[in-house]
Amino acid sequence: MAMAMKRVDRRARRGRSHAMSEINVTPFVDVMLVLLIVFMVTAPLLTVGVPVDLPKTKAQALGQDREPLSVTVRRDGRIYLQNAPVPEDQLVAKLSAIAANGYDQRIFVRGDKSVDYGRVMQVMAEISAAGFTHIGLVTDVAKPRDRK
Repeated sequence: MAMAMKRVDRRARRGRSHAMSEINVTPFVDVMLVLLIVFMVTAPLLTVGVPVDLPKTKAQALGQDREPLSVTVRRDGRIYLQNAPVPEDQLVAKLSAIAANGYDQRIFVRGDKSVDYGRVMQVMAEISAAGFTHIGLVTDVAKPRDRK
């Protein structure tokens, strides 16, 4: 009879396993640190990269929830859509193609301060004539002057 009791005890011990109540957060922290580094490296690359010397103003920056399209008029008069150069006669067609994909957002026109004002207005007029209504001009914030 003692022999039969031993077998029952052994089976009972095998069937019971204690659940581990500790959470291992090391993999979670590792993933979060990798994501942080990836975002820190890629965030500066997300800005529009066409170098333009923008005029300075005292207006406050606009808050945006989505990144707008950017049309840039460089010093030499060339036009860029985001970072890609675009011939003037294809600008409206490219903007219309983007809008056909459901892109209903603001279009920011950036013009170098040395470019002719009429040239920037000509580009804005073409965009407006194509039916785009959310068009804005982009400037840099002016530094306050020292008053003596």
